[in-house]
Amino acid sequence: MPTPRRSQTERSQSTQSALITAARRLFAEQGYAEVPADEIVRAAGVTRGALYHHFGDKKGLFRAVVEQIETEITDELKAVFRAEGDPWAAAFAALARFLEVCVRPEVVRISFTDAVGVLGWQEWRELEYKYGLGMITEILEATAADGRLIEAPVPELAQLVLSACVEAALMIAHAEDQEAAKEKAMRALAALLSGLVSEPGR
Repeated sequence: MPTPRRSQTERSQSTQSALITAARRLFAEQGYAEVPADEIVRAAGVTRGALYHHFGDKKGLFRAVVEQIETEITDELKAVFRAEGDPWAAAFAALARFLEVCVRPEVVRISFTDAVGVLGWQEWRELEYKYGLGMITEILEATAADGRLIEAPVPELAQLVLSACVEAALMIAHAEDQEAAKEKAMRALAALLSGLVSEPGR
């Protein structure tokens, strides 16, 4: 029986997936600057024209890789948060997982080292807000619904909390001893965030 022909959409999605997968591996192993576009298309088994058609250029492909990683991290943190019954305990479980993510070599190299230089501070910050802000807002809203959040506007509070988490991520990513930096960042963030709940010691 003949194999059904794939649609144009399916072929396009397959090409994009192959490029992102190949680029993600190479960027993680070598860094953005050390990976020429030709090496990516060879590894993906597609043409250079396909890269330009789907992503515009190597930078556009890099942005797609960063977005894929950010999506995966957000989904992972949401799963951790939603597995806990108590919203504030869930918040700290998600925070602990986020800081663990920050020491993964792929995340350090792509999201917290190359991304700022390749995309620029503003675009990188916008991506962090796009994926992280919704998660933090959900945590704060759940804590507020539980009657334990201090009186404060949640949208503005969420942006400030995200900024603190992003700064912690950068500190960890660029530390010589990342594990030690992660432990210190966790203690500092816990001290900072404990002031957001109305119940002492929670």
